[in-house]
Amino acid sequence: MIKTIYIVDDDDAVRASLHSLLSLQNDMVVRSFRSGDAFLQDIEELEPGVVLLDFHMPGSTGLDVLQQLKARGGFAPVILTGQGNVSLAVRAMQAGALDFIEKPYEAELLLQVVGNAFAKLERNNEASARVEAAKARIDRLSPRETDVLKGLIEGRSNKVIAYELDISPRTVEIYRANLMDKLDVRSLSEALRIAFAAGLFPEGS
Repeated sequence: MIKTIYIVDDDDAVRASLHSLLSLQNDMVVRSFRSGDAFLQDIEELEPGVVLLDFHMPGSTGLDVLQQLKARGGFAPVILTGQGNVSLAVRAMQAGALDFIEKPYEAELLLQVVGNAFAKLERNNEASARVEAAKARIDRLSPRETDVLKGLIEGRSNKVIAYELDISPRTVEIYRANLMDKLDVRSLSEALRIAFAAGLFPEGS
């Protein structure tokens, strides 16, 4: 799998150094931006990836970019800070950064942090794919089948669901069989897992 990493830093020397180091890695595409504004200008067309983001930049700061990335998803930001700027690193992580690297960076540590960021991004992508798949299954249900599923999630019996929906228990059984078929599951527990994964009925609701 091709991994994309974005270097966003107004320091030419830092960008060149990072680009040289990361370009040596297999299956990695490296793109550089000399400002947060330049990165945000192209963000709509960028593939998901890891972002090495300088904290202090003219125009859009690292925090400004972090807020945009948090709203969009699909990116794993790592903040670059000056040595000893722990308070800035804390602010960055509160704003959505996965980690931080102090300048001047150690190559081995940087590669480790980047590897962890890609692993996190991959897990997030897999989780998003599972949610989308679950939502697609739930979308197959009719409104009445969804009502029956909600009743089952809330632990109601067929008779109680029938009373609440003003239909017969037999009709509830038919809806239940239909929704199990549409969700392609064999047990109620499987159906409930799909419903929760889709966010249909959040836990605690």
